[in-house]
Order: sequence, then C-alpha cells, then structure tokens
Amino acid sequence: MKIVDHLKNAKKTLFSIEILPPLKGQGIQSLFEHLDPLMEFNPPFVDVTYHREEFVYKDRGNGLLEKRSIKKRPGTVGICSAIKNKYSVDPVPHIICGGFTKEETENALIDLNFLDIHNVLLIRGDAIKSEGVFRAEELGHNYAIELVDQVVKMNQGQYLDEALLNANHTNFCIGVAGYPEKHFEAPNLKFDLHYLKRKVELGAEYVVTQMFYDNQKYFDFVKKCREVGIEVPIIPGLKPITIKRQNTILPRIFHIDIPEALSDEIEKCKTNEQVREVGVEWAIQQAKELMEFGVPCLHFYSMGKAEPVYKIASSLF
Repeated sequence: MKIVDHLKNAKKTLFSIEILPPLKGQGIQSLFEHLDPLMEFNPPFVDVTYHREEFVYKDRGNGLLEKRSIKKRPGTVGICSAIKNKYSVDPVPHIICGGFTKEETENALIDLNFLDIHNVLLIRGDAIKSEGVFRAEELGHNYAIELVDQVVKMNQGQYLDEALLNANHTNFCIGVAGYPEKHFEAPNLKFDLHYLKRKVELGAEYVVTQMFYDNQKYFDFVKKCREVGIEVPIIPGLKPITIKRQNTILPRIFHIDIPEALSDEIEKCKTNEQVREVGVEWAIQQAKELMEFGVPCLHFYSMGKAEPVYKIASSLF
C-alpha cells in the first residue's frame, strides 16, 4: 500500500520507524533483532536508509596510493525485500543522489518495482566526509528534485532510453524530506520552502521532517508550508537522545537546535543511562503534544537502538 493511503485510512496517529542497514560483515539477523520488538506497535511502513560508499587512500610504500572502499553497507533494495517478506509491512527505501548515476538509479527503481515495493523517499544525501562539499557522480543527479523528476517520468513510462516503446509504468509513491529549521545550505526558510513546493508540484506526495526537539518549530514549519500552498501530509521525525555527547554532536551534524531545557537536563546527567531516561521522557512529551496537534504519523529515527523507541511507543500506542 502507498504511504499516502496508509495516512488517509488511519483512524489514529500511526507509528513508523527508520532503520540503518547493518554494517558490512553483519547478517540480516541483527536487523531482525532490532525490528522484532518494534513490530508490537504495528508500524505500517519502515524506512531503510542508504549510505554511499566512502573511500580512504592507503600508502603502498612505493610512492603510490591505493583507493579503498570503507563503510559499505548491504544494499537497501535487498533489505527492503527481506523486511517485506518477513513482516508484511511496506518498506520505504531511501534513494539518494550521491554515489549513483542516473542509470544506476533507474536500475534500482526497476528492481524495487519487480519486488512489488512502491514507496520511495528521495533525498540528495550527504557529501563524502573527506570532501566536505556534495559532489554528484558524473551522469548523476545534483539535487533531490532531479530524482523526483526521474521517478515521476518512470511512473509515466518514460525511461532513460528514449527508444523504449510501451515501457512499463511504475507506481511509486514519492516522499521527500522537509527541514523545520531549514536545510543548512539554504540561505533562509523561504528559499528552502520554494524548492520543497517545487518537489510537491512535480509529484512528491508526502514530506518527512528532519529530527527536531522543539515542537513549535514543527508547528511553524507546517503553517508556513500551508501558507505557500504545500498541502501534502507532513510527518514529524523524532529521535530520542541516548548519549551525552549527542547534546553537541547532533546540532553539528544535523544543523538543529537543542532547547535549553533539554540541554540543561542532559548536562546534569552523570551517566548515559540517565541521559537515555531524559531523552525518552522528552520524546514522549514531544510525541503527546504532536498527537494532540493531529499529526498523521510519528516517525522515529531508531539509529540502530530499538530500546528507547520501544519505551516511547509503549507509552503512546
């Protein structure tokens, strides 16, 4: 089922999660052990991220450098198929610009279509850490809106090979990312919303937000979206803080603010166990307020840690 249909048919706020593919060398069982307890709360869909390859250069000792791939995770397409088969929930693979040519993106979408997976979240993705600035692959996409355009065209039966006749029409439901505190590369929120609206006008059917810790930022974001004509569902993304150093790491990595009240409570903690308690309680209160606001779904970034999300969901669903 399409994500928008799940949202439309829901009688109450839905619960969904986003997971990381297991690290290279880990088996699928590690992923199932993460998901098994969370299935108790009947998530209608599970997002699966994609992380592009990164590279290091090893000195071979003869004046030459050898390029080696690191941090390669198992393929999102295969993981989505495994989740669909085991749990009968709708997987939502993330499709990113970085690391892919347009043809490779098309091939991944064809594989997903063959597997009867018809939901995708389209994002640009991050820059390689060693480069600092995002660079598209040669013959790849620079921006998420270009991904949206490619998927929309495939839904219309248009493939990269213009000589194809009577090509199969795919049926993807397209999600995109939204940033209540704006994307860090955008000069301001108005600029950011302009491009989000263009994605929606092109064919994006729902938005999932970046994590945030101040609900007012989400409320203001939704209001501004509606004012500029973005009418699709906007799903809030939440992540409980679980370790003390996230108090400073999360703002740096994700370009978000941690409210003073939350930050102060974290700094008082002597152990990460205490931090988890603070983070879980803050997320529960966030979630309750968002549910009262009438959000269609609460989307949790589990980041490989099921226990905090389980505690939150146990209080809500």
